[in-house]
Amino acid sequence: MYKLKIKYYQNIRYSYYYSFFSFFGITGLWVIYLQDAGLTLLEVGLCESVFHIASFLFEIPSGLLADRFSYKTVLIAGRFMAILSVIIMLIAHSFLLFAFSFILSAFSYNLQSGTIDALMYDSLIEENKTQDFPEIISKSEIIFEFADTIGVTVAGFFVHWHFELTYVIAILVGVLAMISIIFIKEPLQVSKNQEIQDHQTIIELIKSSWSVLKREKSLRSLMIYQGIIDLICTSYYYYYQSVMKDSNFSGASISILMVVSSVIAIIAISWIPKITAHFKQFIILRWLKGPFLVVALLLIFRNTVLLLLLFMIFRAVSAASGPLFSNYYNELIESKQRATLLSVASVIFSAFMIVLFPLIGWLIDRTSFSITFGMIGVILISFGIVKKIVKSY
Repeated sequence: MYKLKIKYYQNIRYSYYYSFFSFFGITGLWVIYLQDAGLTLLEVGLCESVFHIASFLFEIPSGLLADRFSYKTVLIAGRFMAILSVIIMLIAHSFLLFAFSFILSAFSYNLQSGTIDALMYDSLIEENKTQDFPEIISKSEIIFEFADTIGVTVAGFFVHWHFELTYVIAILVGVLAMISIIFIKEPLQVSKNQEIQDHQTIIELIKSSWSVLKREKSLRSLMIYQGIIDLICTSYYYYYQSVMKDSNFSGASISILMVVSSVIAIIAISWIPKITAHFKQFIILRWLKGPFLVVALLLIFRNTVLLLLLFMIFRAVSAASGPLFSNYYNELIESKQRATLLSVASVIFSAFMIVLFPLIGWLIDRTSFSITFGMIGVILISFGIVKKIVKSY
């Protein structure tokens, strides 16, 4: 009897659809939304901290879940959690409910993280086309950036007109993501056993992280440096939304600003190969200090144009720093340690966000946006001077 061959390669197309809908950045202006709901910037910062804490605690090996429930089930469950999180954001009127929404959002992120990539890779194994994976994952990243930009742009137009509709749209988009998954054919799970063996538990990750940080001084400094850069870029990006709100930016202005910053980020990423071809990695990373020292000028000028310019610069630095640090790690470490070290860097960033992100929000509430980031700039300059003095002895 003739048996129809399952075309697993079609999974790639539906995975692209899923990536677009699941990363659609319609809720990207959540800082403004929470402020409109009456939360202080300290409480906004605590919500983000709750997300990082929950994400770390819920770091369940996606391979183990997929082995037990299938890739499709895990991805659908992730979108269900995302939709539930959005519904709570719509009906919440207290900090605790908003924080609970962020916990569900973190759970949805963990269920999705790595699962869709693993599904695509296993689909390619079935078709003997694993050589196409680098190109496919690159397209997936582009779709992510594109979807996030479109979503935030659309959200900008709703800021001063029924802002809650952005979360209604998020529910509809979540349903479309679920539908995309329904059309996917579950792979035969050829590679899951290896995936499970390679995945670290949380306890193992903490132990290996601590071991690496104690043993490798240069890598420790590099990871802390990356964590500081990512913390400042992320904090500036999200808390700048409070500046847009206080300055009464129009919805169209916010949308245009987000589009321009995304274009700048894409340009920055595209220039990385050209820059790294002419300069050594550590020299380029030293240049990244410049924008972070310039923030000290905010204490002096407190200029709206300077704030906006720094927003664009930090957007570019944030986009470019990931590939730069990744390239540098690849040069410095062995392949067998790479996954562990990348996890360590992620843990350090999460730790910074958990502790310092709400503190920055509290300082902005007590002083102002420009004074807070100006103080950060002064602290960075002072730390750099002290470090040079210590090294000279």
